[in-house]
Order: sequence, then C-alpha cells, then structure tokens
Amino acid sequence: MRLYAGSSGQFVEDTVLNQIAGKLKNAFFSHYRYNPSHAEINSWQNSLRAMSGILQYGDLLDHGVMLEYQLPLTSRRLDFMVTGRGKGYADQAVIVELKQWEKCGAADGENEVSTFVGGTNREVLHPSAQVGHYRMYLSDTHTAFHEGDHPVLLEACAYLHNYPHDPADVLYERKFERLLATDPIFTMDEAPQLMTYLQERLGGGQGMEVLRRVEKSRYRPSKKLMDHVGQIINGDSRYVLLDEQVVAYDKVRVIARKGVHDRRKTVIVIKGGPGTGSP
Repeated sequence: MRLYAGSSGQFVEDTVLNQIAGKLKNAFFSHYRYNPSHAEINSWQNSLRAMSGILQYGDLLDHGVMLEYQLPLTSRRLDFMVTGRGKGYADQAVIVELKQWEKCGAADGENEVSTFVGGTNREVLHPSAQVGHYRMYLSDTHTAFHEGDHPVLLEACAYLHNYPHDPADVLYERKFERLLATDPIFTMDEAPQLMTYLQERLGGGQGMEVLRRVEKSRYRPSKKLMDHVGQIINGDSRYVLLDEQVVAYDKVRVIARKGVHDRRKTVIVIKGGPGTGSP
C-alpha cells in the first residue's frame, strides 16, 4: 500500500501548487478511514516541499516517485522513494527518509540519538540506522528487489532539511561511521550533495518503468531473510526489528551491560573487605 505514486514531474507540480498534502490526506482517509494528524499533514507539506526542490533543481524529472509506502506486514511507511535507471541502465531505487529535526543529542545505544519529538526529548534511531533497516527489510521481502537476473538495486539515505551541518555533531560520532558509510545523511547545507547522490544512481531517468515494476512486485521472503531469521535464533534480532523495536532492543542491551559492570564493581568492593584500604 502507498498513498501516492507518479512521475517526479507530477510530484513537483503537485508540491508547487500546494496539492500534495491534500492528495496524501485523501488517500490516507480512503485507506485507514480516519484523518491523519495535523502534525503529519504539516510534516508532508514541509518535508515534501524540500524534496521537491531537490528533484527540480537536480533535473530529476524523468523519474518515478512513491510516497508513504507501507512495508509488508508492518505498520511502518517509507517517506519517499524515487526510481530510475543508473549506470548501465540498471533499474534502481533510492529510499529517502525525511526529518524535520533541527538538533539532537547523544544517547547510550549503539544506533540511537536523542531529539525533541512528540512533545518531549526521546531516544530515537539515528536516521541512517532507521532508513538502513527499511532498506534491508524491503530488499528481503519484496520480489522486485531480490528475484530474477536483474533485481532492482536499492539504496537509502536521509535528508534532514532543517538541520545545520556541523562535522562535530553527535550525528557523526564514531559509533555511527558504519551506518553513515552505507546509508548516508544529508543536512540542510548539503542539498547539492544530495542532488549529486541521486543523479549518480538515477541519472538515466526512465523511472516510471522502474516504479511500475516495484508496484507490481509482491511480498515473498528471500533466502537472505531466512538467514536473518537464523540470526534471531542465535540471539541477534537487529536485522528484522524496526524503529521503536530497535530502540527498545538497544536499551535493554545498554542496561544489561551497565548491570554487569556495576555488579563487577560491587564484587571488587566486597572482596576488599574491612581494613584493606579499599573504598
């Protein structure tokens, strides 16, 4: 299920004419039978306007666009997907996670940062971690991305269109280097870099043909997903968890590590005993 699909040219027109949020709202109500929140509508208006500018000024107007695409067997939806042809005219798609964040802080989890969302500061997934899990999940479950001799190549990134770039920001901490290498982020100052990123992967255009291929694909688990399920059995479930599930998983791991550390300290104190000079 998706709330919007069409050409990138039509998407830009709908955004410039202030129709895109209305179309998404109507499609949302048609599917769910209730209206989206005012905050979600505002998010569509602001983030999609920023993304429209990227496509327009990047001359990415012969492409396919899909908005609010629901991942199979989950309630999670992709913000934005753009399709086209890459080098050698291979079919390609790029997921773009859109964030309205303006700043964030550190968090203990290996995949998390903290930011102000939902009226309070929360620990949330780093944008690269979030969109990377979406990419992996979709690649593992949709036939367009894993079946046939030439599956659609899928990549992902995040666009933080209100976020000033600062190389010393917590978003670029060392623990996130691996995530950033595979699923990069682009801040408000890096719109030209995002354009280049998309042009390098989708510069061949003809994106509507690729979009139709994605829309016709069906849910069918790949062998790789079965491998990931095997990793769950062996105790590593990060591969198929999404969003808040990953945050909860990482929080438990942090608490467990701290508990073990504190218990070791307690044991040392007890072994020191009275009269040994130990604190």
